[in-house]
Amino acid sequence: MVVGAFPMAKLLYLGIRQVSKPLANRIKEAARRSEFFKTYICLPPAQLYHWVEMRTKMRIMGFRGTVIKPLNEEAAAELGAELLGEATIFIVGGGCLVLEYWRHQTQQRHKEEEQRAAWDALRDEVGHLALALETLQAQVQEVPRQDALEELNTQLREMRAQLCDPASKAASASQTVSASKK
Repeated sequence: MVVGAFPMAKLLYLGIRQVSKPLANRIKEAARRSEFFKTYICLPPAQLYHWVEMRTKMRIMGFRGTVIKPLNEEAAAELGAELLGEATIFIVGGGCLVLEYWRHQTQQRHKEEEQRAAWDALRDEVGHLALALETLQAQVQEVPRQDALEELNTQLREMRAQLCDPASKAASASQTVSASKK
């Protein structure tokens, strides 16, 4: 099924990332128009970024002691707005990754719990089967053995024969009397 191959959560995260781009553009426009936003939010990161970038370029080219001039306010505001827009997209994308990781971990934990529950159920079933086996073995041991049954059948036949035959009655009576005297 297509839904299983492409979960709705991933589609939702993709939609959020796509919405973050226009959001970043609106933030850039607001940063360019607002004096507070420009002065306190856009200019400091832009000047820092410009300083680090120029310092790195100068060191690569071999100029170590040169002084780096700060950007003018208009260029810094533009660069700060671009940095802010890119940071917004990056934060939204990172948030989506974190949410996806959390969702995956939750699914993995749920799957492990189901496996553990199935394992425990199987272990309990094996325990019940072991008890049933022990009960059946005890019942089998209580049942008289085949030899004992044959011996009882033989004694029963002898008693029937003695009861039916009068001469054997007298012989058995004398055996009984002689056995009791001893």
